[in-house]
Amino acid sequence: MKQIWQFNIIIAIILSSSSISAQVDSTWQQKPQLNVSGFADVFYMYDLNQPQGTERQSFLFNHNRHNEFNLNLGLLKFGLEHSKYRANFALQTGTYANDNYAAEPGLLKSIFEANIGISLNKKNNLWLDAGVLPSHIGFESAISMDNMTLSRSLLAENSPYFLTGAKLTFNPNDKWEIAGLIVNGWQRIQRLEGNSLPSFGTQVNYSPTEKVTLNWSTFIGTDDPDTSRRMRYFNNLYSQFQVSEKFDLTAGFDIGIQQRLKENSAYDFWFSPVIIGQYTISNTWKTAIRAEYYQDETGIIIPTGTVNGFQTTGLSLNLDYSPSRNIVCRIEGRWLKFPLL
Repeated sequence: MKQIWQFNIIIAIILSSSSISAQVDSTWQQKPQLNVSGFADVFYMYDLNQPQGTERQSFLFNHNRHNEFNLNLGLLKFGLEHSKYRANFALQTGTYANDNYAAEPGLLKSIFEANIGISLNKKNNLWLDAGVLPSHIGFESAISMDNMTLSRSLLAENSPYFLTGAKLTFNPNDKWEIAGLIVNGWQRIQRLEGNSLPSFGTQVNYSPTEKVTLNWSTFIGTDDPDTSRRMRYFNNLYSQFQVSEKFDLTAGFDIGIQQRLKENSAYDFWFSPVIIGQYTISNTWKTAIRAEYYQDETGIIIPTGTVNGFQTTGLSLNLDYSPSRNIVCRIEGRWLKFPLL
């Protein structure tokens, strides 16, 4: 007889008006706060290289349409906040969702975020969150108005924006945040068919003052099925400095290695440095400049099928106008240089 073993973990939050008679911490009985928010990123982009059709580059996942007006990301989010638990659920649409979630089936493409968290101690500095989570890697998100530049850095576009799994976060004090994750893989909601190995991640974030943030994030796992499993080891480091009241500086560096073949001692690697400076001109105007480089000679992350692989230098210049806290109008010029193939 075939035996089937199952182990399930289910975390759920149910809002109810019924009374609870058991003796519990009174803070659990406090009413949670429900927040509803929305975001729309409408853009027009013109590529001077005039690509055929409307889609531009396979390694870009934001504002990746040529000579047309479009919706990069439309978002509706519900957030539940309580001192002992929390939940987030956000639905998305737009070209970002179509491009960056291409590997996900059906309605999963519409999920921007879906997670539940619970406090594990009285101090509320140890949390377990599970579900579709924002990535712990990098300093840029899919929400463009939260970033210094309009477009994303090459390292941000080619590392996970989201992960699906469980995250344990510990804040020993106001300066430190330490996290560990177990996830379905490299930016996946549904685990890759044929892959039985979970992936792991860590994060250490240190803010010695309000003006300085230092971060180190990692990923360990694979993006292959078991039959061809190549292990991937990835590091993301960044630092953010408020140099003055008007000038902010961010520097980041990604480096990763991956086995060339299954159970092989040879490894290929890729790396990418970036530096971004943002200057506040006035209460309504800001400008930013970015310099970056991305090298992936063997096509681990960005396959090209060429001898030199993907080696790209980039510069960009940004100008932002924000008449209110909830509205940002941005224009950016970006130059990317590729070597001769």
